[in-house]
Amino acid sequence: MIKAIHRTGSLRAKDTIVRFWLLAVLVSLQIFTSSAHAILTIEVTQGNDKAVKVAVAPFSWEGERLLPEDLSGVVDNDLKLSGLFAPIPRAEMLSFPSKASDVVYRDWSLLGTSYLVTGRITQSGSIYDVSYQLYDITQQKRIATGRFRGVESQLRNLAHRISDAVYQKITGIPGDFSTRILYVTAKRWNVDRTDYRLNYADADGQRQREVVRSREPILSPAWSPDGSKVAYVSFESGRPAIFVQELATGKRDKVTGFRGLNSSPVFSPDGKWLALVLSKGDNPDIYVKNLETGKLSQLTRSFSIDTEPDWMPDGKSLIFTSNRGGSAQIYQLGVQPQADGTMTADDKPVRLTFKGRFNARAKAFPDGKSIAMVHKGKGAADFNIAVLDLDTNRLRMLTSARLEDSPSVSPGGRRLIYAVQGGEQGELGIVTADGRVKYRLPSAEGDVREPVWGPARD
Repeated sequence: MIKAIHRTGSLRAKDTIVRFWLLAVLVSLQIFTSSAHAILTIEVTQGNDKAVKVAVAPFSWEGERLLPEDLSGVVDNDLKLSGLFAPIPRAEMLSFPSKASDVVYRDWSLLGTSYLVTGRITQSGSIYDVSYQLYDITQQKRIATGRFRGVESQLRNLAHRISDAVYQKITGIPGDFSTRILYVTAKRWNVDRTDYRLNYADADGQRQREVVRSREPILSPAWSPDGSKVAYVSFESGRPAIFVQELATGKRDKVTGFRGLNSSPVFSPDGKWLALVLSKGDNPDIYVKNLETGKLSQLTRSFSIDTEPDWMPDGKSLIFTSNRGGSAQIYQLGVQPQADGTMTADDKPVRLTFKGRFNARAKAFPDGKSIAMVHKGKGAADFNIAVLDLDTNRLRMLTSARLEDSPSVSPGGRRLIYAVQGGEQGELGIVTADGRVKYRLPSAEGDVREPVWGPARD
């Protein structure tokens, strides 16, 4: 537990639309050819020419041995990847201050620096004590300080906490650097054998850890609201089934295993319900399962295909993909929990998307004002990530590669992660919500898919 003390002023799907149909889960999982142990590496592909200059000086370290993590380097990288900041390279710094008396504001002004971060690390037994200071160079004053403590294995966590604190102090918006991402990888040995793995890592792609592995497809991963559990679909029994698994213990429960489709699990904001897609009535429909009572409620009843649900942040409605209007589009359906532990839904869902010939895989932003989706314009050949403002109905394109899929929004709503397909191997992409900064997280050895951004951690 980290303690915080603050003093702060190769078969590839030829078309993404196959995901929309009943057997899409089978098709999409045939595209992997990667290593399960590959660490994700970051490659910036588009920067922000209006980024604010910030300097993160090397933190002072008073230990006898080499510090196992470069904490200031982690903070520097976090701020750069936010898209709002342009860190000053260490080679250009005129000094490495560690306390207020060491800061010469004129020197940092000459470098065009707007903010300076300094830090100090000490060790007592197995506990590391990390303090930081944030200075406003223009105002020539310290504007925030903080202190975090943890054991050696938590040093990167401490650095991410500092990044979150600095980001929030400057922007007023909580940072998302202490979050994690969930994704699927696979390694294809030959025509008859492919090993699939569900993994999670820090938001910067580091410290990959395995959740589960199988020789059968794994897909549709989802985080619980507190980040302690994940849900996913596994074909280990020969047909799709939905599991919920605890990360700390590895304990898992089979939630559904009906004949036909069992797909697209997603936890409700309060963690009490699991929305999912079942075809046990012959047609794919949206259901919810009460995770406390086990009761299952059917929410849609249509001759069309209803799939890919996601909860709106208030938990009072779901958005989902349906072809009930003749093409894949996004709809919203109001829901109401009942006293008997079931859930009911409005009689008629509301259509949200009208631009383009295909809109699917919708994910709500934390404020509930926008949704991200996979969008294909009329006459367009590409599937790209777009954001729809629900108040103005304005649609903004964020990406422009040939085939992009599975958008997921960070807890603060500032960044999106998604899958990039169509090249020699699949990889993950991250884009800021304004579209200014983009970077890739390719695996060192192969495909990665189905990314999901996890919740903020205490």
